[in-house]
Amino acid sequence: MKVLVVGAGAREHALVQGLVIDPDVTRVVAAPGNPGIAELAECRELPDVRDADAIRAIAEEAAVDLVVIGPEVPLVAGVADVLRQAGFAVFGPSGEAARLEGSKAFAKDVMAAADVPTGRCHVCRTEEQVRDALDASGTPYVVKDDGLAAGKGVVVTDDLTAALEHGRACLAAGSEVVVEEFLDGPEVSLFCLTDGETVRALAPAQDFKRALDGDEGPNTGGMGAYSPLDWTPEGLVDDVVRRVAQPTVDEMRRRGTPFVGVLYVGLALTSAGPRVIEFNARFGDPETQVVLARLRTPLGALLYAAATGALADQHPLVWREQSAVTVVIAAENYPASPVTGDEITGIDVSDGVSVLHAGTARRDGSLVSSGGRVLSVVALGDTLAGARAAAYACVDGIRMRGSRHRTDIALAAERGEVHVP
Repeated sequence: MKVLVVGAGAREHALVQGLVIDPDVTRVVAAPGNPGIAELAECRELPDVRDADAIRAIAEEAAVDLVVIGPEVPLVAGVADVLRQAGFAVFGPSGEAARLEGSKAFAKDVMAAADVPTGRCHVCRTEEQVRDALDASGTPYVVKDDGLAAGKGVVVTDDLTAALEHGRACLAAGSEVVVEEFLDGPEVSLFCLTDGETVRALAPAQDFKRALDGDEGPNTGGMGAYSPLDWTPEGLVDDVVRRVAQPTVDEMRRRGTPFVGVLYVGLALTSAGPRVIEFNARFGDPETQVVLARLRTPLGALLYAAATGALADQHPLVWREQSAVTVVIAAENYPASPVTGDEITGIDVSDGVSVLHAGTARRDGSLVSSGGRVLSVVALGDTLAGARAAAYACVDGIRMRGSRHRTDIALAAERGEVHVP
C-alpha cells in the first residue's frame, strides 16, 4: 500500500513514523512534510494545504492507495471531497462533516440531536448577547471563537473584562462567539476512528494546553501529553463510545453527511460524569504523538479500513504496556509572536525516545525553527516516571535560543495527584 500524508507538523511526523513500520505499507509520501519527515519519507512541495488540486496531482503522480489528511484546515476546506471524487480512499471527513470542528455552534447542535452529554452554551452574534451570556453562565467564564483557532481560540477566566475582550475580538474578526458552562474535573482526549458506521476508540491521553507550568498562561496548541491514564474510571472508553462517539457518528450519517476519519472527543470528567468539551475532526497534537507511540496494531491497515468502510472487520487493537510522554519545545514568545530562524542543535535520541519535528526548516545546511511549536520529544518507559525522565533528559540536551517548555508534563499523574470528582 502507498500512502500520502498531508501536513507538516509533529502529528504528521508521528503518522509517518507509524506508517513506515507497517509491513503492508510500501511507500509513504508527505506533502509538504518537514525535515524530520524527510528522513523517513518522500516529501513534495505544497505551499497551501488547502489546495485540493495540488494534493490530487501529488496523489496521482505517486499512485497512492490512501490519502491521510492531518490538519483541520484542509478538512474544513473540503479537500477530502475533491480527493474522493477523484477516486482516492481518504482518511478524513468531508468538508460538511468537518464542521464538527469548524463550527462549535454546529457541534453543539449535533450533540443536542444525538443526546450527547455536554455543557450548556450560548451562541452569540452581538456584544450585548455576549454580556448576557456571561451573566447567565457565571465564573469561571468560558469564551470560544466559533471557528478554527488552532487550539488558541478559547479563554477561560474569572475576569469579566478579559472574557468580554475575547468575545469582542472574535466578533470583530467576523466569528460568532460561544459562551459555555465551565466543566470541572480533569480533561481527557479520546480519538475515535470511524468509517461512518463502526467506531473504534484508541487509548485515551491527556494534554496540557496552557503555556506555563501549573496550567498558567495563555492557551496554546498543546505543550505536552501522556498516555495511558491510570486514574480514569473503569469502563470510561466504552462509555464514551456508547454515549458520545457512536451517537454522533449515527447522527452525522442520518443527516446525510457521514463522518469518516477520526472523531477527537475532548472530555471533562466532571462530578456529574463525562461531558464533552469539544469535537475535533482530526488527530490532536500533541496527543497523537503518545497514542501512536503505544499502538502495536499496524497503522496503515487500520486507517485504510476506516477510509474504505471496513473497520468492523478489524481485529481488536493491540497496545504496548509502556507509558508514553511527549514534551513540546516551543519558540521564544510562543504563542503570541513566536521568534523563528534560530538554529537547533543537540538532538540526541536513545532507545525509546524520538524527536518529532513540527516547526522546523533547513537553512544553509542547519536545522532552524520555523514555527511556534518546534519539536515534540516523545519517550516510552516501563513506568510513567521512566518515560518522563527519558523525555526530559532528551529535552535538556536540545539547544535553541529562547526556547521554552513546560517542566511538569504528566508530573501530577506520576505523583498520583489526578483525581476525578
